[in-house]
Amino acid sequence: MGKMSIIKELWDFLKIRKKWWLLPLIIVLLLLGIILIFTESSALAPFIYTLF
Repeated sequence: MGKMSIIKELWDFLKIRKKWWLLPLIIVLLLLGIILIFTESSALAPFIYTLF
């Protein structure tokens, strides 16, 4: 039951329930999370946080 299991379950949910409109939302949320994690300890942090 690792991370791949969660991704597989999410993919199966999207495929079976035909909730394809959720996919862009999930991708944007993941990208925002990655941006926040990587800029947390950099010199860009003050500029990124002003966007929110």
